[in-house]
Amino acid sequence: MLKPRLDSVQAASLAPEKSDATVVMDHSEAWQRVCRRLRAEVGEDVFNSWFGRLELDEVQDDVARLSVPTKFLKSWIQSHYTDRIITVMASELPGIASLSIAVRTSGRIMQQRAAEAPAHRAEEAAPRSTSSLFAPPSALTPRRDIEISGRDAKHLESEALGGSPLDRRLTFTSFLVGKSNQLAHAAAQRVAQAPASETPIYNPLYIHASVGLGKTHLIQAIAHCASEAGRRVIYLTAEKFMYGFVSALKAQTAIAFKEKLRAIDVLVIDDVQFLQGKSIQQEFCHTLNALIDAGRQVVIAADRPPSDLESLDERVRSRLAGGLCVEMGSLDEALRIKILETRIAAARVTQPTFEVPAPVVTFVARSIQTNGRDLDGAVNRLLAHVTLTGAPLTVETAETAIRDLVRTREPKRVKIEDIQKLVATHFNVSRADILSSRRTATVVRPRQIAMYLAKVLTLRSLPEIGRRFGGRDHTTVLHAVRKIEGLANKDGQLNEELELLKRMLMD
Repeated sequence: MLKPRLDSVQAASLAPEKSDATVVMDHSEAWQRVCRRLRAEVGEDVFNSWFGRLELDEVQDDVARLSVPTKFLKSWIQSHYTDRIITVMASELPGIASLSIAVRTSGRIMQQRAAEAPAHRAEEAAPRSTSSLFAPPSALTPRRDIEISGRDAKHLESEALGGSPLDRRLTFTSFLVGKSNQLAHAAAQRVAQAPASETPIYNPLYIHASVGLGKTHLIQAIAHCASEAGRRVIYLTAEKFMYGFVSALKAQTAIAFKEKLRAIDVLVIDDVQFLQGKSIQQEFCHTLNALIDAGRQVVIAADRPPSDLESLDERVRSRLAGGLCVEMGSLDEALRIKILETRIAAARVTQPTFEVPAPVVTFVARSIQTNGRDLDGAVNRLLAHVTLTGAPLTVETAETAIRDLVRTREPKRVKIEDIQKLVATHFNVSRADILSSRRTATVVRPRQIAMYLAKVLTLRSLPEIGRRFGGRDHTTVLHAVRKIEGLANKDGQLNEELELLKRMLMD
């Protein structure tokens, strides 16, 4: 007896269909592959800057719907990376023909969190960060969270004038002072506590430091302290400043944006190294000039000194360098121990049994010499060891717990100014001689050696090195580098001198 044959309709009806959850999972996995490919194509730094907060919301028909947290990111990605994203997505999700990018407003995010949290935790889910625009309510336009699709010119202006959120924990009281940040801390306190009627002495105050050394903590402490004294303060990241300016231009309220921004008493800008765009930099420079000329305080933070901000216009660098520039150096051992003890004491509030012997604290402080964030990570790992295993902490167990945080010490970042000073001292000439146009043999050779060392020990381009050596052409620098390389191969004494200078600069 023959089995009945299923026709095509019956076979299709009995074929397994993918559930919604399976489809979402497939899209999620494909999006992860897209992110990995984009990271490989554009590099880690570019990916983190522009794609790190890009999310896939849904795929509908042939359209991939993405979202980002700010309008500026949306505009930048649409202008520079749309075609690349579509190309990569089409290879991972066949059928994708176009993109739709929306802005995730804080109102939408908080609604989602509130829906997911239990009812009794709704109050805890509300944002607690202090508002960053410190001015009397009558002097400010209230900020509202509005969906992008319904945003009009007034809404754009309102968002453009809002500042970045402040962390209420980052105050002078919680800032730990050591030799490496003592000067920066003193200058910050002087600026924050200055009477509004007093002309600023340090203007602008420019604080620079590597990642995790406390510069953001310090400038937010200034914002908190100055606002408590009744001064009108706004704290902005460079990204927020760019977004605000672009929003004001699109809403045709740029003049109002400029006037209200310049009416404040203290302007605090973080991560100024990310400031991009010719028109935005020009407006930033005009704002600096207007505030400083009017006797208003400006505080800037970055990860390098003004002279090293090659992406910024020279007028902006010159204006920033005209104030007080303070570097926050690496954390010394005493300060690292102080940070660890403070973090351990804070953890003990919720975990009373958390005890870290003094030898373990000293071991961790000597092993982790990078920044404060790694020290926070070390305390978290020690706490996890105690709470999850119940075993007491020893130096041996601590070594295992923090192994992933112990990094090979990075080589010192050499500055061109340091090279010029050391070479000048070594050859008994002045730094002014090296930068001058003098062509005497006693000056030409040290100048060429300094250019050679700048090329070998820094990441600066030939044109940038030439500019830092009195505005010389890049071909002059290239000639100097080749000249010294050729002489060093033939002259053993010169080669020894070069190695000595390198060691002195790297130590």
